[in-house]
Amino acid sequence: QVNLVESGGGLVQAGGSLRLSCAASGLTFSSYDMGWFRQASGKEREFVAAIRWSGGRTYDTDSVKGRFTISRDNAKNTVALQMNSLKPEDTAVYYCAAKPEYVSSWSGPAGSWGQGTQVTVSS
Repeated sequence: QVNLVESGGGLVQAGGSLRLSCAASGLTFSSYDMGWFRQASGKEREFVAAIRWSGGRTYDTDSVKGRFTISRDNAKNTVALQMNSLKPEDTAVYYCAAKPEYVSSWSGPAGSWGQGTQVTVSS
């Protein structure tokens, strides 16, 4: 059973930085794509960034371009999201997600999700 545990959320002022981390267990980490999603209050969950098993990265360009960086450490089974120049609109619960590299959908039966970590950016 895949288990994902996020950490690193908190309260930060606009312009500040946070680093989220996700520890994964119960999977062959190097064969999984890893991603970060977020859900603001009253809104649907949205994609933020992903890093493929091979290291290729994708971002939701419009919202996080140049500010967020996703990385992974296959030796430690962790994935991180470095968030800089935070804005109040980045306030949300951030979720770590995992899926086997051969699966296309994060939300299907093969996908796994963490419980989320709250990020609050004050203006």
